[in-house]
Amino acid sequence: MARTLLIVGSFAAIYLLWGSTYFAIALGLQSMPPFLLMGIRSLCGGLILIGLGGRNAIDASGRTWLNAGLCGVLFFVGCHGILALAQQKVPSGIAAIVLATIPFWIVLIDFLIPHDARPEPRTLIALVPGFAGVAIVAWQNVSRNGVGVFPILLLLVAALSWSAGTALSRRTSSDGSSLSISGMQLSVGGIALFLISWLSGEMRHFAPNAVSTVSVEAAAYLIVAGSVVGFAAYHWLLNNVPTPLVSTYTFVNPVIAVLLGTTFLGEPLSAAMLFGGCLVIASVLAVWRIEHSPSRSTAKPLEAKPVDRPGGAPRRIIDLY
Repeated sequence: MARTLLIVGSFAAIYLLWGSTYFAIALGLQSMPPFLLMGIRSLCGGLILIGLGGRNAIDASGRTWLNAGLCGVLFFVGCHGILALAQQKVPSGIAAIVLATIPFWIVLIDFLIPHDARPEPRTLIALVPGFAGVAIVAWQNVSRNGVGVFPILLLLVAALSWSAGTALSRRTSSDGSSLSISGMQLSVGGIALFLISWLSGEMRHFAPNAVSTVSVEAAAYLIVAGSVVGFAAYHWLLNNVPTPLVSTYTFVNPVIAVLLGTTFLGEPLSAAMLFGGCLVIASVLAVWRIEHSPSRSTAKPLEAKPVDRPGGAPRRIIDLY
């Protein structure tokens, strides 16, 4: 009974908490600049994880710190920072749908620069509906909401940056614990985000007394729920539940984000946008089924690699995409 409750609670965390981080970012941006908001989230979450890891980060080699730093910049500057920047113009639900293309970019990177086994050609074919879905969502956002193409392109860059960080994580080994490495990645990314915030003038023009209570609560939620609690739940599930089942968060998170944005923020939602979102999720599901087919599994054994994701700071990924 206790184990069942743990499984249900952990899945609720990665489904609901990670799916709601897009909504929390939108609330935080109401009175906080994007790079500063994500810098606070990343650095605070990273320091908590480093603290939980004991002396592992202190004893880590320079190579480990370098690899963690490069991945941290790709994950939390190139993805989280740009995501928050784009969400100033783009509804949170649309942002979640576009970032659901991360598995597509990972497959393309693995196809162009193979690491273990090159993805099958049918996997590339399965990506086509997903890209069509993104095009529909982008067109609706531009034509109906008066938002330019640039924010959508920023979201695609964010997805590509996260995918590049994933590819780098798979190709670099480390001598530190996964807990500490995740904290190191978050911390380095957070420091870089603070530097960008200062150089761009965000921090110089930022008035702390103008920050609303809602934005403060959203930032705290991103740190605790998105990074620490979500990470702990994901870490426990990977060690207790079949990995393909855990990876279903990829399909659920955009749905949660769209529902929250539409219900509480009044974000626009049309039938075409719903259709585009369904195409994206269907394409991700098709890729997932192909990559986890019995023939694929025998050709490419599951392999544990350290990595993170847009909605939090998980310990590792085991070929989830």
